[in-house]
Amino acid sequence: MEGRKLSDAGAKARLHHEVIEARLGRIIEVDLKHEQLSWKINDTHLAQARLMDGKLLLVTKVADLRPTEVVQRYKSLADIERGFHVLKSKIEIAPVFHRLPDRVRAHALICFIALVLHRVMRMRLRAAGSKASPERALELLRQLRRHRVHLTDDQTVVGLSTISSVQAELFTSLKLPRPSTKDL
Repeated sequence: MEGRKLSDAGAKARLHHEVIEARLGRIIEVDLKHEQLSWKINDTHLAQARLMDGKLLLVTKVADLRPTEVVQRYKSLADIERGFHVLKSKIEIAPVFHRLPDRVRAHALICFIALVLHRVMRMRLRAAGSKASPERALELLRQLRRHRVHLTDDQTVVGLSTISSVQAELFTSLKLPRPSTKDL
């Protein structure tokens, strides 16, 4: 089914609606009173919009915060959102359906501890100038193995995988002691 063509009045109304929906009503002024489709650009408002283009305006109701504190709190909000992203993707904590309140609290605590550990790792790696992400660090350190072999009833041999220079650097960056055979 084919619709009818827009009259000039219909085209004006449609353009006006789209301009308002796009929040450009101050910049593009559609003349609804003119007989034909007509609009003009408000250069003053366009210049103001260009000044703000690419900038974020932070508005708060809290009067006793300095501008730097407002920005800091906004950035911490973004950090919290990144934390939820980490929980969902990098730590891979899948949805678990609990019914009992104690289990819900326990699950939330495990998620919180995992996120805290991830953030501590990220901060320590950055502070040490390491380019490794927490995920890459865990991947490399996960390769380490402890060995315990029982040769006879009274003879046991213990060992540890050889620690590479990259792994040793990670232990230093994370401020963790390197494992040794004494720990076995």
